[in-house]
Amino acid sequence: MHHHGYAWTGPKQRFDQDGFRRPPGLHPPPPDSRPELLQRCRDVAAAFPVSELPPIQTAHWLMKPPAAIRGTWEEPERAVAWMKKQLAAYATRFDSPVYQDSAHLTLVTDSAAERLGWGGDVSLGFYLERPAFLSLALVTCSPNRAAPALACPARAPAAATTR
Repeated sequence: MHHHGYAWTGPKQRFDQDGFRRPPGLHPPPPDSRPELLQRCRDVAAAFPVSELPPIQTAHWLMKPPAAIRGTWEEPERAVAWMKKQLAAYATRFDSPVYQDSAHLTLVTDSAAERLGWGGDVSLGFYLERPAFLSLALVTCSPNRAAPALACPARAPAAATTR
Protein backbone atom coordinates (compact mmCIF):
# COMPACT_ATOMS: atom_id res chain seq x y z
CA MET A 1 0.00 0.00 0.00
CA HIS A 2 1.18 3.53 -0.79
CA HIS A 3 -0.29 7.02 -1.09
CA HIS A 4 -0.41 9.45 -4.02
CA GLY A 5 -0.70 13.19 -3.50
CA TYR A 6 -2.71 15.43 -5.82
CA ALA A 7 -3.05 19.20 -5.88
CA TRP A 8 -5.08 21.47 -8.11
CA THR A 9 -5.55 25.22 -7.98
CA GLY A 10 -7.74 27.02 -10.42
CA PRO A 11 -10.73 29.24 -10.99
CA LYS A 12 -13.73 28.40 -8.83
CA GLN A 13 -15.86 28.63 -11.98
CA ARG A 14 -13.88 25.75 -13.54
CA PHE A 15 -14.06 23.69 -10.34
CA ASP A 16 -17.84 24.15 -10.32
CA GLN A 17 -18.20 22.34 -13.67
CA ASP A 18 -19.34 19.12 -12.00
CA GLY A 19 -19.93 17.26 -15.25
CA PHE A 20 -16.23 17.34 -16.07
CA ARG A 21 -15.38 16.10 -12.56
CA ARG A 22 -17.27 12.82 -12.99
CA PRO A 23 -16.06 9.82 -14.98
CA PRO A 24 -18.08 8.89 -18.04
CA GLY A 25 -21.41 7.42 -17.04
CA LEU A 26 -21.98 3.71 -16.75
CA HIS A 27 -25.18 4.17 -18.70
CA PRO A 28 -24.73 6.48 -21.69
CA PRO A 29 -27.78 8.26 -23.02
CA PRO A 30 -29.82 6.37 -25.59
CA PRO A 31 -28.66 6.85 -29.19
CA ASP A 32 -31.86 8.74 -30.02
CA SER A 33 -31.13 11.45 -27.37
CA ARG A 34 -30.80 15.10 -28.31
CA PRO A 35 -27.57 15.74 -30.26
CA GLU A 36 -26.44 18.30 -27.64
CA LEU A 37 -26.70 15.69 -24.89
CA LEU A 38 -24.81 13.10 -26.93
CA GLN A 39 -22.06 15.62 -27.70
CA ARG A 40 -21.81 16.68 -24.06
CA CYS A 41 -21.38 13.03 -23.03
CA ARG A 42 -18.66 12.56 -25.66
CA ASP A 43 -16.89 15.73 -24.44
CA VAL A 44 -16.97 14.59 -20.81
CA ALA A 45 -15.81 11.08 -21.72
CA ALA A 46 -12.84 12.53 -23.61
CA ALA A 47 -11.94 15.17 -20.99
CA PHE A 48 -12.21 13.30 -17.68
CA PRO A 49 -9.30 10.84 -18.05
CA VAL A 50 -6.82 13.49 -19.25
CA SER A 51 -7.87 16.46 -17.12
CA GLU A 52 -6.23 17.35 -13.80
CA LEU A 53 -9.54 18.85 -12.63
CA PRO A 54 -10.34 17.21 -9.25
CA PRO A 55 -12.89 14.41 -9.49
CA ILE A 56 -16.03 14.39 -7.36
CA GLN A 57 -15.07 11.06 -5.74
CA THR A 58 -11.58 11.09 -4.22
CA ALA A 59 -10.70 7.56 -5.39
CA HIS A 60 -11.30 8.65 -8.99
CA TRP A 61 -7.98 10.52 -8.89
CA LEU A 62 -6.58 7.07 -9.67
CA MET A 63 -8.26 7.33 -13.08
CA LYS A 64 -6.37 10.53 -13.90
CA PRO A 65 -3.07 10.71 -15.79
CA PRO A 66 0.10 9.78 -13.85
CA ALA A 67 1.36 13.32 -14.50
CA ALA A 68 -1.30 14.56 -12.04
CA ILE A 69 0.49 12.80 -9.17
CA ARG A 70 2.47 15.31 -7.10
CA GLY A 71 4.15 12.70 -4.92
CA THR A 72 4.08 9.07 -3.84
CA TRP A 73 4.87 7.81 -0.35
CA GLU A 74 4.90 4.45 1.37
CA GLU A 75 4.42 5.97 4.85
CA PRO A 76 1.32 8.00 5.75
CA GLU A 77 3.46 10.42 7.79
CA ARG A 78 5.43 11.48 4.72
CA ALA A 79 2.26 11.97 2.70
CA VAL A 80 0.83 14.14 5.46
CA ALA A 81 4.11 16.10 5.65
CA TRP A 82 3.63 16.95 1.96
CA MET A 83 0.05 18.05 2.66
CA LYS A 84 1.26 20.25 5.54
CA LYS A 85 3.72 21.97 3.18
CA GLN A 86 0.94 22.60 0.68
CA LEU A 87 -1.34 24.03 3.37
CA ALA A 88 1.44 26.27 4.69
CA ALA A 89 2.16 27.56 1.19
CA TYR A 90 -1.48 28.55 0.61
CA ALA A 91 -2.61 29.48 4.15
CA THR A 92 -2.27 33.23 3.64
CA ARG A 93 -4.53 33.00 0.56
CA PHE A 94 -7.41 31.14 2.27
CA ASP A 95 -10.52 33.30 2.16
CA SER A 96 -11.47 32.41 5.75
CA PRO A 97 -9.38 33.34 8.80
CA VAL A 98 -10.52 30.08 10.45
CA TYR A 99 -8.65 28.07 7.80
CA GLN A 100 -5.55 30.23 8.21
CA ASP A 101 -5.32 29.35 11.91
CA SER A 102 -2.40 27.00 12.58
CA ALA A 103 -4.35 25.12 15.30
CA HIS A 104 -7.11 24.36 12.79
CA LEU A 105 -4.59 23.21 10.19
CA THR A 106 -3.00 20.92 12.78
CA LEU A 107 -6.39 19.31 13.46
CA VAL A 108 -6.90 18.83 9.73
CA THR A 109 -3.53 17.18 9.19
CA ASP A 110 -3.83 15.02 12.33
CA SER A 111 -7.16 13.76 10.99
CA ALA A 112 -5.53 13.11 7.60
CA ALA A 113 -2.79 11.04 9.21
CA GLU A 114 -5.37 8.95 11.06
CA ARG A 115 -7.39 8.27 7.89
CA LEU A 116 -4.34 7.30 5.87
CA GLY A 117 -3.24 5.02 8.69
CA TRP A 118 -6.27 2.79 8.21
CA GLY A 119 -6.18 3.00 4.42
CA GLY A 120 -8.65 5.82 3.86
CA ASP A 121 -8.36 8.76 1.49
CA VAL A 122 -8.12 12.45 2.31
CA SER A 123 -9.65 15.23 0.26
CA LEU A 124 -9.47 18.89 1.25
CA GLY A 125 -10.77 21.96 -0.51
CA PHE A 126 -10.30 25.64 0.25
CA TYR A 127 -11.60 28.79 -1.35
CA LEU A 128 -8.84 31.23 -2.11
CA GLU A 129 -9.01 34.89 -2.99
CA ARG A 130 -10.16 36.16 -6.46
CA PRO A 131 -12.42 33.40 -6.46
CA ALA A 132 -10.09 30.50 -6.85
CA PHE A 133 -10.14 27.03 -5.34
CA LEU A 134 -7.43 24.75 -3.93
CA SER A 135 -7.99 21.00 -3.93
CA LEU A 136 -5.57 18.67 -2.11
CA ALA A 137 -5.95 14.91 -1.99
CA LEU A 138 -4.05 11.96 -0.60
CA VAL A 139 -5.27 8.74 -2.18
CA THR A 140 -4.39 5.31 -0.84
CA CYS A 141 -3.43 2.96 -3.63
CA SER A 142 -2.96 -0.76 -4.21
CA PRO A 143 -5.71 -1.23 -3.27
CA ASN A 144 -7.98 1.73 -2.62
CA ARG A 145 -10.64 0.90 -0.01
CA ALA A 146 -13.39 2.90 -1.74
CA ALA A 147 -12.60 1.60 -5.23
CA PRO A 148 -10.48 -1.56 -5.03
CA ALA A 149 -10.91 -2.31 -8.74
CA LEU A 150 -9.07 0.87 -9.78
CA ALA A 151 -5.50 0.21 -10.84
CA CYS A 152 -2.55 2.24 -9.62
CA PRO A 153 -1.85 5.00 -12.17
CA ALA A 154 1.89 4.74 -11.56
CA ARG A 155 4.18 2.28 -9.88
CA ALA A 156 5.26 3.32 -6.41
CA PRO A 157 9.00 4.02 -6.43
CA ALA A 158 11.24 2.51 -3.79
CA ALA A 159 11.92 5.98 -2.40
CA ALA A 160 9.35 8.75 -2.10
CA THR A 161 9.10 11.26 -4.87
CA THR A 162 7.61 14.73 -4.75
CA ARG A 163 7.06 17.65 -7.02
